[in-house]
Amino acid sequence: MATHVSMCCRMFGGRTGLPHLRKLLFQRVKGNIRRRYCGATHKENEAELGDSTSASADFALSVKTGSRQERMRDGSILPFSAFLTDSFGRRHSYLRISLTEKCNFRCQYCMPDEGVKLTPRSQLLTTSEVLTLARLFVREGVEKIRLTGGEPLIKPDVVDILKELRKLEGLKTIAVTTNGLNLSRLLPKLKESGLDLINISLDSLVPAKFEFIVRRKGFHKVMEGIDKAIEMGFNRVKVNCVVMRGLNEDELLDFVALTEKKPLEVRFIEYMPFDGNKWNFKKMVSYQEMLDLIRQKWPNLETLQTGCQTAKMFKVPGFDGQVGFITSMSDHFCGSCNRLRITADGSLKVCLFGNAEVSLRDMLRSGASDEELLQIIGAAVGSKKKQHAGMFNISKMKNRPMIHIGTSSQRPLSPAELRDSCRAFPVVSLLPRTPGAAVFCTQLLNANKDVKRHHVRLCHSQSSGDPSGELGASASSRTRSSSNDSAEAQLTHMDGEGRATMVDVGDKAPTRRTASASATVLLGHTAFRLLRDHQLAKGDALATAQLSGIMAAKQTSSLIPLCHALPLDHTSVTFDLVEPQNAAVVTATCRSTGRTGVEMEALTAASIAALTIYDMCKAVSHDIIITDVKLVSKTGGKRTFHRPS
Repeated sequence: MATHVSMCCRMFGGRTGLPHLRKLLFQRVKGNIRRRYCGATHKENEAELGDSTSASADFALSVKTGSRQERMRDGSILPFSAFLTDSFGRRHSYLRISLTEKCNFRCQYCMPDEGVKLTPRSQLLTTSEVLTLARLFVREGVEKIRLTGGEPLIKPDVVDILKELRKLEGLKTIAVTTNGLNLSRLLPKLKESGLDLINISLDSLVPAKFEFIVRRKGFHKVMEGIDKAIEMGFNRVKVNCVVMRGLNEDELLDFVALTEKKPLEVRFIEYMPFDGNKWNFKKMVSYQEMLDLIRQKWPNLETLQTGCQTAKMFKVPGFDGQVGFITSMSDHFCGSCNRLRITADGSLKVCLFGNAEVSLRDMLRSGASDEELLQIIGAAVGSKKKQHAGMFNISKMKNRPMIHIGTSSQRPLSPAELRDSCRAFPVVSLLPRTPGAAVFCTQLLNANKDVKRHHVRLCHSQSSGDPSGELGASASSRTRSSSNDSAEAQLTHMDGEGRATMVDVGDKAPTRRTASASATVLLGHTAFRLLRDHQLAKGDALATAQLSGIMAAKQTSSLIPLCHALPLDHTSVTFDLVEPQNAAVVTATCRSTGRTGVEMEALTAASIAALTIYDMCKAVSHDIIITDVKLVSKTGGKRTFHRPS
């Protein structure tokens, strides 16, 4: 059914006007929009993933119609739903549902120090709404559902939810991710209700450190839950450990040793950026670094071929358990991603690291039919990117705190994002609305209009809004600003996946380049006087600092890994002594004739000269501050820079 679509997102006070809109919708599609399927084989999907450029923008060519009942009566195998198949052929058979935003821990990598503002209860999905969406997704081909949070086991009716999910025909696996605090108490009921798999978060085997990371007590209860899950026959019990440099990377070997006698699957997760968790690249321990450290202790570590695309699996020979690595940052697995997420407030997220969402809650509460819900789900899945933006770009993007994967961030998509989201499904647009007004998202079909590009935008009625009512008016200007910011923030030393790379300057013509940088050393009265009067015990500090700065400029490429080695024509290091502030201001200037600039050489010279002054004066006082290290000017190359005085 190759129907061309245009999209409209309308506002309604309460439910006024909804019957008219639904009538208009089904005047054009009645009898024709019952179900879409993707008939592509698995091999065909893999071929599409291998070459994203071959993915057709008009996905409708591979879509077939007909109801599930009709197909089953024909005795044929039901193809996977096209609503859950993206434009790269990825079939989304795994759904994660957040039951609550609340948690009884306060993990540092998950929740900001200041806590999070919880969504009002009335704006969270009810149990009935959770089950309604679960039934719809399972009917379309989802085979695995994982219940998450917050902490799902603090939801009073979690056992009842499990029982209802177990009744869904076609659902093969029900899993839970928990912090383990309430696990041992609830395990018998969870097992009886049909729970298949358990993932338990545990970031330290040292009780005191555990309490520091989660900001709560409970280590022994978590360990009790792990042991009881093993005892009750859950296989395998998975233990998730987020590894953070300077915090728990020293426990890697202890976690591996845990698998010697226990049939656990310990999974080390690279530290990922989310709102409020103060992500820093330096805190992230990469998969390869972890693997190298483990192999130093167990050089015969075996690689396992499990068919799991999410985790890279290994096993120490003779151990009962195994270890895995979730490499979302250093070696993403987006090409095989089959996951969708529904947040506690009813937003559908097609990518954990993406900030585009669509509210299924609002659709449900507006009385939308299954067909209408599927149109919106199909549009969201169809907009899914080939891969996430890379760790450095993700760290700058507005997204929810990990504990939420909830309240909408309402960021308009940039033009580049719109171009990337080609798909012949309807789109969900964001239009201005008055506070408190309900928003209903659907589509109007227009057979005469050939729509080439579609996009999914955020759509909520209550949980997040535009108090000023000016969201629509300012959207285009914010989109332009976002696009400009992205252009300015492009890191030339990073490839498309966030890995460090050296810039190729071979095609550039050599030009004369100059750069100046400065640094200020605040000395205090006594040290300043001795420096000025050449009375320091170590000798002439300024002469020594001048030599060290010049030497440092020549060694810049050895100190800064991705800098090019440049032949310097000249380097000078000078000093200004500012008596009222008891400060020594270092100015370094470098000149070169080459293909790239010398600002790093100037900055290195100024910094090392300042450090040398500190070293020469520290016997007098350690109350010395090096501050205001900055580029003053640069000339040559494509851009000239002069810092205002």
